Amino acid sequence: MTRLFAVVSMLISAGAFASGGEPPFHFEADVGNNPSLQRGARNYMNYCAGCHSLKHLRYNRMGKDLGIPDDLLKANLMFTSDKPGAPILSSLSPKDGEKWFGIAPPDLSLTARARGESWVYSYLLTFYADPGRVNGVNNLMLPGLSMPHVLDSLQGTQVLHTGKDDGAHESHAKPRFELVKKGSLTPEQYKAFVADLTNFLAYAAEPGRRDRVALGFKVMLYLFVLLGLTYLLKKEFWKDVH
Repeated sequence: MTRLFAVVSMLISAGAFASGGEPPFHFEADVGNNPSLQRGARNYMNYCAGCHSLKHLRYNRMGKDLGIPDDLLKANLMFTSDKPGAPILSSLSPKDGEKWFGIAPPDLSLTARARGESWVYSYLLTFYADPGRVNGVNNLMLPGLSMPHVLDSLQGTQVLHTGKDDGAHESHAKPRFELVKKGSLTPEQYKAFVADLTNFLAYAAEPGRRDRVALGFKVMLYLFVLLGLTYLLKKEFWKDVH
């Protein structure tokens, strides 16, 4: 029953913001920003990889794309394997995940593509205290979630207030968060931390994205040059016609 309830909660909450509008915080990934991706990889491995895998991404691919030498990769980012060619897998077994959380923590390889970068960014920013929950927290983007707020020591504890703006319809009420207990990071520092983590998840969802975007710019440049040459050639062919 516990597992069934967790699954139903996730299915219901997944559509909550699909019908209610855009996530409250907007984010656009910059997968060409290597320093941000390197910090995001560090953040992910330190706070997320214990429960969540990235089974479609290999350590050596991440190291190559992010400019991380193998020795630094092994020393700082490889906690579940000593083989650079291995996929990034969590040390938590699905059985233990179900036992502790009611449902096995999902693989996050494609989360940024499936839900959107703004959704991931908003999710990490909208945990709030909820005494009615077993784990003491809830989330605006995924109500009734089983996951604890693993970043609470960084963000601190916030409470959710709901109320409508002046002249706004009640159904358009906007959430407001109040920080009641400070974390080790300031709100600005925590947002930067989350931005790097979200940026990394956007990269992990499509490691070839940077190459694809770079190739797209080259193709567009080639087409513009070709257009100019074609126009000049057309003028040359038709100059004696008129």
